[in-house]
Amino acid sequence: MKPIMIPARDHTGFSRRKFIYNASAIAGAGVLLSSPLLSKAANFIKPDGDYTVKQIMDLFIKDVPGGALSSTVDTLKSGSGDIKVTGILTTMFATIDMIRKTIDLGANFIIAHEPTFYNHADNTDWLKNDDVYQYKADLLKQHNIAVWRNHDYIHRLVPDGVTTGVLAQLEWQKYADATIPNIITLPATTVKEVIGHAKTKLNIEKVRFIGDPDQACTKVLFMPGSAGGQRQIEGVMKVKPDVLICGEISEWETAEYIRDARAKGDQISLIVLGHIASEEPGSQYMLNWLKEKVPGVKATHIPCGNSLSFL
Repeated sequence: MKPIMIPARDHTGFSRRKFIYNASAIAGAGVLLSSPLLSKAANFIKPDGDYTVKQIMDLFIKDVPGGALSSTVDTLKSGSGDIKVTGILTTMFATIDMIRKTIDLGANFIIAHEPTFYNHADNTDWLKNDDVYQYKADLLKQHNIAVWRNHDYIHRLVPDGVTTGVLAQLEWQKYADATIPNIITLPATTVKEVIGHAKTKLNIEKVRFIGDPDQACTKVLFMPGSAGGQRQIEGVMKVKPDVLICGEISEWETAEYIRDARAKGDQISLIVLGHIASEEPGSQYMLNWLKEKVPGVKATHIPCGNSLSFL
């Protein structure tokens, strides 16, 4: 298959990065996708070395093709790069609850995947007089906790670190295309069975979907996070999957395209996992990276959980 571009999450509507895979990446992608990446262990280990926040950040960035970015949201949201790390917590969002857990663990460095202060760029000018923002910022400052957002860099790994982590948790590594891991070829199954598998493996209470639960399903296009409607639709146009599995959608974009495609007669379904559920395993991937690269640093992964509940 001719290489395609599977686009990335974009909160702002502007293109920040794209999943681009080509033949030169096949060897590395195959090795990483077949590696045991996920560990259930969340225990701290005895440290045997000292690192600063910046040293750990720089160590990860060295693994990213192209190295440091001149423009990125992956900056420190609190604390200093000079802080000596006593322990690390990886999670999707540095919520107040996650900050409290970090304090309880005796850690002082949170590596989060998403924003800390409620907007993509973590601009806080508009929040200066807000009590929620002030409480959170003060809590971080009081306990001298550094928060680093690792979003652009982990997605720029080849293969994408978040996608790799989710595939491992789904146990779909062996079904993923070696060149484009977002394309998955499953043994003969149904949409209903795929939904049930995803709910079980990713600990999801409920999912939204469009399609016939009994529809045969083999070819999957998997786009975690929030790629945006145009990118999701373009992916469907290029890949022609039986089902698109994504993190989240704008209901007036991808959902309406899938509805019209089905009305036209196309055998296409849509499964919406939820943004956090579709990317949380990337923070587990981050933990495994830390255990391999800085084994002397105490580290754990705690899922932040879904902010929304279901009735």
